[in-house]
Amino acid sequence: MKKLLTLFLAVYSLLLFSQDRKEIGNSLIKALLVDKNIEKAHSYFDPSIAGQIPVEQLKAITEQLQGQLGGLKNILEVNNEGSIYYYYTEFEKTKLDVQLTFGENNKMLGFFLVPHKTFEKPDEKTTLKIKSDAIELNGTLLVPPSNDKKKLVIFVHGSGAHDRDETIGENKPFKDIAEYLLNNGIASYRYDKRTYSYPETFNEKSTVEEETINDAVNAALYFKNNADYKGYQIIILGHSQGAYMMPEIAKKAQVSKYVFMAGNARPLQNLIVEQYEYLHTLDSAKVPAEAVQEVKNQVAYLNSSNFNLNSPAKELPLGQSAAYWQYLKNYNQLNEVKKIKAPMFFAQGGRDYQVTEKDLNLWKNELKNDKTAVFKFYPVLSHLFIAGSGKPSPKDYETKGKVDEQFLKDLTQFILQ
Repeated sequence: MKKLLTLFLAVYSLLLFSQDRKEIGNSLIKALLVDKNIEKAHSYFDPSIAGQIPVEQLKAITEQLQGQLGGLKNILEVNNEGSIYYYYTEFEKTKLDVQLTFGENNKMLGFFLVPHKTFEKPDEKTTLKIKSDAIELNGTLLVPPSNDKKKLVIFVHGSGAHDRDETIGENKPFKDIAEYLLNNGIASYRYDKRTYSYPETFNEKSTVEEETINDAVNAALYFKNNADYKGYQIIILGHSQGAYMMPEIAKKAQVSKYVFMAGNARPLQNLIVEQYEYLHTLDSAKVPAEAVQEVKNQVAYLNSSNFNLNSPAKELPLGQSAAYWQYLKNYNQLNEVKKIKAPMFFAQGGRDYQVTEKDLNLWKNELKNDKTAVFKFYPVLSHLFIAGSGKPSPKDYETKGKVDEQFLKDLTQFILQ
């Protein structure tokens, strides 16, 4: 189990497919204050902290806290400022923030109980909930108050439990893009991902259809069928996993244009191995050779004739279920993209080690006869389309920045043309 957890935390730095920091914090709080599994909770701490607080001492502190606060009843909300996360928590006797500070390896550097800190809430005037199957998508609708170009962009997230801004550290790429588009007369809708708002709906039978595709399609259909948006062109913008799944989304949504930001054209399992190998070259202490070999073994098993729907998740990449991987194995984005009969814009950053120029070139080659397809390569941009320098690494995500203006200009031109 500990080995699997280590794998999950390493992959977060690669593709954000595993638990994000919010979920890691939830797991720590649950282990410590609900399950009373002190040894498991202790394993979440950075070695520099864990060495100062032995398991028995952590147990004593936990018992003392629960005597003062009572049992944990509920986590009411989670907010963050960079690597510091605030879990607004209801105990039997009071409500406080559990403040967790994460290190660069997603291990805990700090654990405090502090008075509740109020964070800015979404503007009620721009809030829009859209029904999607059995849930409601919680989102933000921005419509230009003047100079409305009658274009509306729907954002589809990368992998992981993302909010509507696709917040990663202090960066909010979807918010950056939406606000730029608004200032250029373009409406947009971005929503909290299902796995962010309703993680309980995702189980071992779930696939990317439940995770990503269906909600994107339902959001598009909402605007296509809404009289208030009659005459609008609907554009779907997908980033990373959202772009990877775009051909399948397009098949069902049938909108005017599609934007692919850093979408992988190669099978996901191939990228995982490539990313592990790359991170091993960056820091062999954080991603040791054993971890690289383990993921290679998992991918080899996935690609073998031994893989089946009963295969245990622990033997598969990212700890995802057999159902999840079976869907992806049956999916060929390069075959499906040729069926899209609408303009497409493909954008790729040169400092992106998760999805690379190889993928852009594969899309380009597959669509070489499509005169409406646009391909743009930005040498200094990361996976988040933020400019940087030096050798790409997970630390890029910790550096606060804004989505690149040249990319935004190119995107706006594509939408308006």
